[in-house]
Amino acid sequence: MLFSLLLAGFLAGNALAQVANDNIENRRMLRAGETITSSTAGCTVQRSCVDERLTGKCIEYHNDQWFEFTPKVAGRYFVNIGGQKCRDVRGVQLVVTTGQPCQPATYRVLSCTSLGTQDDVFVTLDSLRAGQPYLLDVDGYLKDFCQFKLQVSDRAVGVPAVPLPATIAGALPGSNRVVHLEWTLPDSLAAAARCRVLRRELREFRSSERVRVPVGRNTLGGQPTAYTATDTLPHPGYYLYQIVADAGPDGQPPALLRQQWVSFSQLNPLLDQPPQVPHLVLPLGKYPRNARLSVIISNPANGQVLLSRQLVSKPDDKSQGWLPVSKWQDGGLKKIAVEIICHPPSGDFFVDRLLLSLPAPAARP
Repeated sequence: MLFSLLLAGFLAGNALAQVANDNIENRRMLRAGETITSSTAGCTVQRSCVDERLTGKCIEYHNDQWFEFTPKVAGRYFVNIGGQKCRDVRGVQLVVTTGQPCQPATYRVLSCTSLGTQDDVFVTLDSLRAGQPYLLDVDGYLKDFCQFKLQVSDRAVGVPAVPLPATIAGALPGSNRVVHLEWTLPDSLAAAARCRVLRRELREFRSSERVRVPVGRNTLGGQPTAYTATDTLPHPGYYLYQIVADAGPDGQPPALLRQQWVSFSQLNPLLDQPPQVPHLVLPLGKYPRNARLSVIISNPANGQVLLSRQLVSKPDDKSQGWLPVSKWQDGGLKKIAVEIICHPPSGDFFVDRLLLSLPAPAARP
């Protein structure tokens, strides 16, 4: 509750603020190792300076701002993004290009990353050239307003920014709250001191560290390759687990070894039965198979985001569209706004917007 109040105050105080580097001609110059703090709140988009055709399904621009980095020494660098404080759960997204500022025809995209999280993450940029300017464009993912810290460095901080598992639909509902995890450590990461198990519930802002597993050595002096850990889920829901090997003393950056969704449910775990709670069924069957869908549920009265889901369309899986609504009924809502952003396997993305009425609350005895 306290975090929500502080965040609301931060957003209210910055609702009209706009950073100077909102426009590309005022882009902020970055020095290697320098950490800056910025915010996407109040930012706009210079449509003549971006071209979504260059980044395909990765990004939809809403409130971007610009930076420039020119390395003095050639080599591998890392863009470290941390300290995110966002209105929603999704965080920021990053595009790195070369080319002439505000001349999209000259751009060459080196990296495009939609984070979908507020964890501290890094993006790897290999083989940068000394004296070559690189443009960094930071945007709030799907309209999110975020304060964040940004650094370009030769040292990675956080976890690798990689796509999440394709869909939470692959996490079959289970009745056991105890989760058993297994993974292997490749020889290339033998110098890592430990592996960390991170967990984030679907609606949480960021991951928490659950277990640290030291990298051991067997009786022959080598390091065992197989590891296990056990965790206990606190309550029903969908959870993302990530297993990360820490940075090695040889400069090897942290590496993501495994990530997976798991779920715990106290309801009937059969997927072909609708939940026995008040719910709506979203019309997801119309979207192309294997399309990436971003589903955003909000309060139509004030725009507050109530729920955000990322999934891959499976038209024959009706459970993807099940949406429990009892907590919104209890909050007095009668309607919800639904925004569905579809990135089909081929072609341009498109957006559907719906206004749905919640079912009447069940009569209380």
